[in-house]
Amino acid sequence: MQAQPQITDGGVPPYAEAADFGEVFTEEMHSLYLLSFLLTADKDKAEQCFIGGLGECLEGISAFMEWARLWARRAIVKQAIRMIGPAPDSTEHWPLVSVKNAAVASPDNNLLAAVVSLSAFERFVFVMSILERMSDGDCLSLLRCSRRELDLARELAVRFLATTDTGSDYLHEALHAWRMFLISPQLA
Repeated sequence: MQAQPQITDGGVPPYAEAADFGEVFTEEMHSLYLLSFLLTADKDKAEQCFIGGLGECLEGISAFMEWARLWARRAIVKQAIRMIGPAPDSTEHWPLVSVKNAAVASPDNNLLAAVVSLSAFERFVFVMSILERMSDGDCLSLLRCSRRELDLARELAVRFLATTDTGSDYLHEALHAWRMFLISPQLA
């Protein structure tokens, strides 16, 4: 699914440098901050997460130039995981978690508020696996959870978010808009 890096004339693909990551964070500031906010569910923590992800990239992530944007997003995810420490709730209580969250949902069915109201683990699973389209293997590795925990959290998050819809297809529209936002080149 990931593109192969292009080889330059010297036969070695170019690596991203600190300045390249700085450019990525500048060009995609809004998208990366939104990712930080969706993961942390807190404005101040999102700012810290954004700065921490930038710092990690500037300190020398070795990544091919073509993968710099992907690695910037991954740095944000890793920083958010370190900050929040999302862990699955006891699987025997998960249906209750979803019911508890339903009461927290915004009365005007704001999808952003609904995502933020998910439990930390469900929120991370939803953002990482559905919005960011990370592989299950990457999600399992980063979140250090079982396949069952990942699948249950994703199912509960999607079910809960589907209940916030009252006549319009907000979830599908939001997912489509998010994917288009990630695919299209960003304006500075």
